[in-house]
Amino acid sequence: MAAKIVYKQKEINVFLDGEIDHHSASLIRVSIDEAIIRKRPLLLVLDFGKVSFMDSSGIGLVMGRYKLMKSLGGKIKVLNLSPGAYKVMCLAGIERLGEVKQREVI
Repeated sequence: MAAKIVYKQKEINVFLDGEIDHHSASLIRVSIDEAIIRKRPLLLVLDFGKVSFMDSSGIGLVMGRYKLMKSLGGKIKVLNLSPGAYKVMCLAGIERLGEVKQREVI
């Protein structure tokens, strides 16, 4: 699992790639949290476009980052979820926390 973090004005974009499981999610959490604390963005965008597998750790990853962003007065977007991951995120109520979008089917 890789996470490419890109800074823009008052925004952090995180491009996730590979599998998200318990082990990889904990590593990703640390790098994202460090970036959030350092840059204090108004918006965190989590792009799941290249995620090939995700277990419940993906939900925890999003929830924890949402709580951190909320504590700092920021918002979160979750983009490019696979149809299955989108369904799971919606069942978990993630769409009530911020913008959640499914991957465009080509």
